[in-house]
Parts: sequence; C-alpha cells; structure tokens
Amino acid sequence: MSAIPTVMPALITPFDGNGELDREAHRHNIEFLSSRGIKGFVIAGSTGEGPYLEPGERSTLVAAARSVSPTTYLLCGINGETVRMASAQIREAADAGADAVLVITPTTLVRNRHTEIEAFYDAAASSSPLPVYLYTVPPVTGYELPLESIARLAGHPAIAGMKDSSGKAQRIAELAGDLPDDFTTFVGTSRAITAGIAAGAHGAITASANYCWPLVGEVVANAAAGDAASANLQERLTRLAAQVEPHGLAATKAAAEIVGLLAGLPRPPLQPLHQSRLQDLLQALAEAGLKPQSA
Repeated sequence: MSAIPTVMPALITPFDGNGELDREAHRHNIEFLSSRGIKGFVIAGSTGEGPYLEPGERSTLVAAARSVSPTTYLLCGINGETVRMASAQIREAADAGADAVLVITPTTLVRNRHTEIEAFYDAAASSSPLPVYLYTVPPVTGYELPLESIARLAGHPAIAGMKDSSGKAQRIAELAGDLPDDFTTFVGTSRAITAGIAAGAHGAITASANYCWPLVGEVVANAAAGDAASANLQERLTRLAAQVEPHGLAATKAAAEIVGLLAGLPRPPLQPLHQSRLQDLLQALAEAGLKPQSA
C-alpha cells in the first residue's frame, strides 16, 4: 500500500448521455491529475456521485484508476445504508485494488441514532479487508457524527481515520487528545483547510481539488509549515469555492471541465450547469489564476 497523501481530489465521475459510466473520460482524469503531481484520489465519494452508483460500478472506477496509475493511493467511497450493503461495496472496492474505503454515515432510517450508527461502523470495519475511514458530511446527509462516537470508533483496529466535512475545524482540535496517534484526519471543506491543519488534520480531501488542485496543495503545504502565506492562499481558495459550491455538483463538474478534465454529465436527477452561469464560473477561475485548458 502506498503512503496516504495530504491532498486528494474527491474525484468527479463522468457519465455519458445515456447515464453510463464514461470509462475513457475517467481514465483521462486520473492520468491528467496524476501527471500534475496528484498522488491519491477519492473514487466514488459524494462528489463522485457515489450514492448514485450501481453494483459493479465502483469496481470499474477503481480498476480503471489502478490500471492508469498503479502506485496512486485510492480511497473508495462507500454508500451503504445497511451493514450488508456497505460490506458488499467494500469487497467490491478491495477486489478492484483500492487501498482503503471512506464510509459515509448511513441516515435513511438511523439519522441521529448514534448507537445504531456506531454499530454499523463497528460491524462494517470488523469484516473489512481494507482500512476504513469514517465520513461525516452533514451538508449531504443531514447528520453529523458526534465527537463521542468518533472517539469510540477510533479504537477499532480497522478504523484508520476520518474525513470531516462539517466545516468546523474546532471539532478536529477537540478530538486531538482522544484519538490514537495513527488516526488520520482529513478536512473535507475548502474554507476550513488552514484551520483544520492547524488543529491537527493530516490533509484535505475536497471537491475543489478537481479544478484548483495547485491552490489546494499550496494551502495544505503552507498551513502544515505554519507559513503566514497560508492565510492569503486560504482566502483565495475560499473565495473561489464560494463561487462554485452554491451551484452544486454541476458547477464542480463544469469547473473541472474548464481546467482540462473530462467531466461528462451528472447522473439524473442531477442536472448539468445552466449555460447562463458558465461565464461567472470562467471569471471566478480566471480571478483565481486558473486558465481554461483543452482536455
């Protein structure tokens, strides 16, 4: 297993006009970003439309990424509402060559039932052949994994870390004394990277790294070094993300397409970005120093 990087894009998943995976576009995106220094990816996360993937599609995405870049670190998103579903997806990811899995909190029938959610993670991790990362993302699930639950789950030998997309860096600081030394935390919100690194996070996994990976990398590196320049870089990143994120995944895909990825279409019911917003997006990227590139 390769070492886990400090910066990983929550990679988009391209679909064609029929709603099928566009394998060649996906391979292009892995190759494009790998050639520019990216050492790891989250495949099939929430930005990768993981909740909309069908059985077998995680395997396709992970295997394709592995074939393009054999040494890249691959963290595969898991979106199972039951232990049985999550375990099947984990096996799929493992068989395809993933290094670890990022397991989102189940919510449909257990939202805010902390005991059941802890039991879900305990069971899924106990049967997992791969290291498990907890994934709490309240903007998507409407549920925030409590600090007490994280501290308890961190003691499980198969649970290696977490991605916290709450945007609240203080959560990471509050957990610092309750976590094993080898528990690896990632910030999942662009605006909170510098504060999260200062609070003890290892790195960042963001949607923004699809379209401004150099800036995300600079923010992480400078924050880790305690460089005063981090504040200005963070401000640039925050300003850019604020122009993209309010328009949802469609805007992330459109921004990624502008800078050279093959974004394809979102899978319905998600819709492409309306053309009327494209000029604003181009301007925001230009102001951040990012120029359009052809794929």
